[in-house]
Amino acid sequence: MHRVLCSTGALIGRPNGRDYRLLEKCRDQIKCDGYEFMFYDTWYPEHREIQAFLKAIQLPVIAWHCEKRIGQDIAPGTMEGDRAAREKFLINCRMAGALGAEKMVIHLWDGPISDSRIENNIAAFSWLRKIAMEHGLDLMVENVVCAYQDPLTHWRMLQQVYPDIHFTFDTKMAAFHDQMPLSCSEEYRWLWDHIRHLHVNDYGGGYLDWQNLKTLHIGKGKIDFEAFWVFLKQIGYAGDFTVEATSFGADGVIYFQALNDSLDWIRQHEWK
Repeated sequence: MHRVLCSTGALIGRPNGRDYRLLEKCRDQIKCDGYEFMFYDTWYPEHREIQAFLKAIQLPVIAWHCEKRIGQDIAPGTMEGDRAAREKFLINCRMAGALGAEKMVIHLWDGPISDSRIENNIAAFSWLRKIAMEHGLDLMVENVVCAYQDPLTHWRMLQQVYPDIHFTFDTKMAAFHDQMPLSCSEEYRWLWDHIRHLHVNDYGGGYLDWQNLKTLHIGKGKIDFEAFWVFLKQIGYAGDFTVEATSFGADGVIYFQALNDSLDWIRQHEWK
């Protein structure tokens, strides 16, 4: 049975002050099998307090979404950048391991520098994965949007260097690069031997439409999820799902119904 997870990033953001304490009140209103915890870059000074809080409320953290700027630190290929990335990544891994998470999702490239120095990011995956494994975590590279090439090109390069690598497939990210059909093609069937986790988010923009990157709920964008689900069933996908769609307004109020509708859609379309 697949697990259907909720990203804490769907609940907590700048409009509600990135207040992680909201999770205690949210937990009983969300119909999920566990959480993917999104760690924000502003949280490092209080990471110990956050870990203690999550333990105290017994939040079931299945996956951990690593802070996004680590790939940005790595890309320039400097000693200072690598040192900063290693320190941040260690904090993420220690917290995730202490809370019993099984998986670590990483943006291996990110930010303004994006994938412009992808060779540095690919080389760094070796030590990143080693640290993750030491903390009992399966490190999975997400198909993050690219400014210079595209996610599938980089995934192919990574797979050639690390034949046993694991990936997180994000539907919105794929749609942004118009790679949903290609990802499900016979040419890329090899890819699904490496995908262990899905981020199920809709997308309303066009090809490389940087003005429309908002993460939408299932059915609120252009992705044909019915067709995608037929494909997943055909290939026997056996991993977990996470809903990341933004579920709060500009006033910070959380829209539980919209979130639960997406979680329910996945559960209703589940196969065994």
